[in-house]
Order: sequence, then C-alpha cells, then structure tokens
Amino acid sequence: MRNFAIFIIIILFFVLSFFKINNKDVRKADKTFMEFRGIFISYIDYKDKFSSDDKAKSEIISMIDNVEKEKFNLIILQVRSFSDSLYNSEVFEKSSLVNCNMDVLDFFVKEAHKRDIYVYAWVNPYRISTNTNIENIDKSNPAYGWINTRNVKVVPGKGIYYNPASLDVKNLIIKGVVEIVKNYDVDGVCFDDYFYPDNSIDNEEYLEYLKDNPSITLNDFHLMHVNDLIKKVYKSIKDVKSSVLFGISPDGNIDNNYSIHGADVKVWVTNKGYLDFIMPQVYYGFKNEARPYIDTVKSWDKLITINSISLIPALALYKAGSVDEYAKSGKMEWIEDGDILKKQVIISRNLTHYRGFAIFRYDYMFNEASMSDDVAMEVENLKKVID
Repeated sequence: MRNFAIFIIIILFFVLSFFKINNKDVRKADKTFMEFRGIFISYIDYKDKFSSDDKAKSEIISMIDNVEKEKFNLIILQVRSFSDSLYNSEVFEKSSLVNCNMDVLDFFVKEAHKRDIYVYAWVNPYRISTNTNIENIDKSNPAYGWINTRNVKVVPGKGIYYNPASLDVKNLIIKGVVEIVKNYDVDGVCFDDYFYPDNSIDNEEYLEYLKDNPSITLNDFHLMHVNDLIKKVYKSIKDVKSSVLFGISPDGNIDNNYSIHGADVKVWVTNKGYLDFIMPQVYYGFKNEARPYIDTVKSWDKLITINSISLIPALALYKAGSVDEYAKSGKMEWIEDGDILKKQVIISRNLTHYRGFAIFRYDYMFNEASMSDDVAMEVENLKKVID
C-alpha cells in the first residue's frame, strides 16, 4: 500500500509539472518582456508585384496592414537575395525582381514604423544566382568584375556564389551591410542559412593555408572564415549604430550547420561579439522521427550561454497540409494536425532565452487566394496565441 501511495505521488508530480510547463507564460511573468512576432517577407512574396511606384506603394501598405491586423510586430524583409538590392545602393545592383523606381526598403521601414512594427533587413551574403550561366551576371553587379577569378565561383547544380574564403568578398559583404545601417532606419540585420554552398568553392585557398597549418581540416577552415565574417559584420554594425541588432537564421538541425554549411552556431551563441539573436529554422513537427520539435528547440535554448542573445524560433507554416517525408513515421503530422504552430509557440515561451517567434513566410500567412484549408486551420489556431 505504501509503495502504491508513493507511485501515485510520483505520477501527480509529473502531471502537475507537465501542466505547469505547458501553461506558463513568460510574457506575463515579466511585464517588461516584449515578444517578437515576426513574419518573413521573401523575394518570392514580392517578386513581380512591384511593377510601378504606385503599385509598389499599394502592395507594401497592404502587406503592412495585414501584419498589423494580425498583431505581428516584426518584418524580416529580404533586401538582398542575389548580390542585389531592394534599396538605393552604391554597392549592389538594383534587384531585377522589382520594376519600380522608388526606394522599396525606405518606404517599407517608414510605413512599418508608423505602426510600431520593427523591420530587419534580411541579407543572403554569398548567393549571386541559382543559374550557373555566368553570362547572366549584369555589368552593374559587383560579381561581374570578379568573373573568372577566385572571388566568384560556379557551383554545379546550385548556381553562382561568392567565395567565403576571399577577403575581397568579406569586405564587399561588410560594405553592403554598413551601407544599409547607415542609410536606413532598420532595427536589425539578419543573415539566412546559406553559407558554404559546397566543399570545393575555396579549394585553392584551403590548399595554400594547409602549407603552414597542416593540422586544420577543411571543415574547420570553413568555420574559421564564416566566423571571421560574422564577427566583422557584428562589429561594423555596432560601430555605425549600436542599437541595430544582428542575427542569423541558420539551419534548424544543429549538426547540419557543421557538416554542410560551415556555420559555427555554438561559437556564435557562447561568445560575445557575434550575434544579438539567433533565429533557427526549426521546421519540424512534434512527431518528426529524427528531429522532434520539442527536443530540437530545447537543444538550441541550451546551446546559448550569453544571456543577451535572444532565441527566436522560425516556424514552418509552409509545411501545413503537406507530407513531410523527412519526418519518416511522422510524415503525415502536418496533414492530420491543424494546431502545430500554436502548440510550438506555447511551448517555446517557456524556454530560457526565448524572445519571440517568426513565421515562414508572408504568402502562406496572408495570401487567402492560394491558401489551402489545412493552412487556413493552422493560421486560425496560431492567431489564438497572438494577443
């Protein structure tokens, strides 16, 4: 009988602990806490929509109105997708994805700030083109002058990229970021998960470095160069305007960052001088066999040792209503369940370094014309936890 009583007490303890974890709200526990509720606006979301100045202004106001209506307070706006610019730049060519004369970034920032919505300038640092035809690079693109040099490389099957091991490339990326921070009232700068496109892009630099450093592996060589860029970008931003935040949205799979991307995420979140926030793409459901959401997002939270670095999980609205083959036995979760994002937000709010969440991406959240019933259900359930 005594053993049975002890058993009941243990069960009650775990039940109460579970209830506490899933109903705690860090926002209400700390009245000074402000939750970032972000939405990614990709070049795919605005491609071909800005066909004139009037059309661009109308579309941008509509986007921001939607964001405000649903109580989001952060826009992560892709301003450089392919060695280009969604703004007036002396460094990068004007984006061919828009056909208007106005400064899109300037208008976006001013209209968003009128509604107390933050704007982060989203930059893809290395990608020049997803097409491998180097003849498509325009003369106004800074990559044009580096064709047939070490600075620009064609990666078969992937496109054309800047070489991350090049000092000239690093200086170009830094110059471009500084230009944005100097000329625009952005609240932050965010790099995405595209770092090393493959393992051969910097073979020449690696073989040269190896002569004096015979013990360094190719993987460590990649990590070293990306770390060098990230640290320099962070310092350059702070030198211009200390209030502008810098962060990265890396692959949600921590191991992939090391084995594929050359992204040293552990260094970034355990040392000062690299990041203000980390926005991992935790694009997994709860039933994902290899990377279940809870375990994955907790791993990111535990990784952070610098209290000033915020964790803002990026969530995959785009998976709603689709089969997730990579989830193996959990591949049907995004079809069978319609409140995954809602539960992910609730759970994430209990993490030590949590500061908010971000949804990928705008069209999945707001384009009702192409929205499936499954996506609509996820959206409606998500709205219940945005207040």
